Amino acid sequence: LPLRTPNLDRLANQGTRFTNAFTPSPVCSPARACLATGRDYEHCGVPSNGQNTPLDLPNHYRHLQDAGYEVVGVGKFDLHKPDRDWGLDGANQVREYGFTRGIDNEGKGDAISAYQNNGMSPKGPYMQFLLEEGLVDAHFGMYEPRMKNPGWLNYPAVAPLPDYAYCDNWVAANGIDFLRDLPQDKPWYLVVNFVGPHGPFDVTQDMRTRWQDVDIPEPHDNDQPDREAIRDRRQNYAAMIENIDRLAGEMIEVVKERGELENTVIVYSSDHGEMLGDHNRWGKTLWYTPSAGIPLIAAGPAIAPNVTSDALVSLHDLAATFLDYAGGEPLPDADALSLRPLLEGNTTAHREHLVSALGDWKMAFDGRYKLILREDQSPLLFDIEADPLEDCDIADRESGEVERLQALLQ
Repeated sequence: LPLRTPNLDRLANQGTRFTNAFTPSPVCSPARACLATGRDYEHCGVPSNGQNTPLDLPNHYRHLQDAGYEVVGVGKFDLHKPDRDWGLDGANQVREYGFTRGIDNEGKGDAISAYQNNGMSPKGPYMQFLLEEGLVDAHFGMYEPRMKNPGWLNYPAVAPLPDYAYCDNWVAANGIDFLRDLPQDKPWYLVVNFVGPHGPFDVTQDMRTRWQDVDIPEPHDNDQPDREAIRDRRQNYAAMIENIDRLAGEMIEVVKERGELENTVIVYSSDHGEMLGDHNRWGKTLWYTPSAGIPLIAAGPAIAPNVTSDALVSLHDLAATFLDYAGGEPLPDADALSLRPLLEGNTTAHREHLVSALGDWKMAFDGRYKLILREDQSPLLFDIEADPLEDCDIADRESGEVERLQALLQ
């Protein structure tokens, strides 16, 4: 896509960008559990969005507190997603998971459905904010007719909200408030969990205007009939990314105003990707790279500048990385490996293979070959160097590679 990300581009130029970063599981709650605990999918205790991250598992938030850090979070934590009760102040279970303070809010679809299922009453801080601003009925009304369709999360829309009330903008404002209130005499950690880019594909009118005339490439291998809706979804997704880039830049500027930019590690990443119409698919949960692949950029003191790394790295490696930089105790029984040696230029390799999994499938990727094992189905194998769009299954003719990667998964 023809993206506009000047702040993230600047961050990448100042640090290291990874081209082979993957999530350990391409759906919200399992990915967040892996990130919190530093464990891979099979050991994180969260097989789907239907379970909470177990409070009895050690996590890097508590370990950062133990190392003397102020640990703050804003946005969509998704550590207790199935509870569907964030508290109107967003404080439900924030401290239990290891944060000293924070505002945990609903995701985009959860905000709408939880409001509806609670008798048209908020269950979290974002919808409560919209209620106080007199905007909740307009916001809900935008989606109410679409919710009768099974694919309502994929519908593009223009949100009937002023820019300040758009969820990502509200999340960033909360993050900036916390940033400005953090003590100057104590190390701190802030995680900002934007709800976008994510379905529902809603944007403000200003965001829509900036992208509605932009020529967006067609998705790969897509024959769905509503080409206008496909174009609008992809334009809106690009608009969400540009908006997050702007907000990231604003927060980095506040760190600079605090005089702490030179001794702050800044990481940009995501818990999963988005198919965005490729192979006729939307959303995540799949082993395809658009779903399981994630962005990952890190910059900060001693981190090598202007580096593009093809090392195999996983989202949950960040748990070990943060504790490494903070001087905290490593997480027990963790699978995460600190990225610090990579980031500081002491090595160019990290993992021999990556694993991602969800439900009835598991994937192994060694940088060239990607194997997918599915229950009661034949294995799939792709040569990503020759076939980066994952069109041609070569499992039948490369049985040796199948056996080699299968052994790694077992």
